[in-house]
Amino acid sequence: MARTHPFRLRKGDTVEVLTGRDRGRQGVIDRVVPETGHLVVEGINVRKRHTKPRAMGQRAGIIEFNAPLDASNVMLVCQHCGARSRIGIRVSRRGVRTRYCKSCNEPLDE
Repeated sequence: MARTHPFRLRKGDTVEVLTGRDRGRQGVIDRVVPETGHLVVEGINVRKRHTKPRAMGQRAGIIEFNAPLDASNVMLVCQHCGARSRIGIRVSRRGVRTRYCKSCNEPLDE
């Protein structure tokens, strides 16, 4: 499913989880997949996978990994005001797009 609007969350942004068992926890975005609308947040939505050795020298065991979350289930935490906030986009006269916090009106990209 293709997204119709620009993906406003980026790698390195701090977000707070809004729904699910990790609700209220904050983390930093590790990977973004804009084609599917998912993102991976460090330490959030941790899953375990039981693996068999598939090749010589590979170890079997339980591997923990961060599963992707839907972008609609997280909200950006502003670095200036510290509150959860929506993200707006301003376009300068030169055509440069910058993100800003809709709560405190401060730019996010510096």
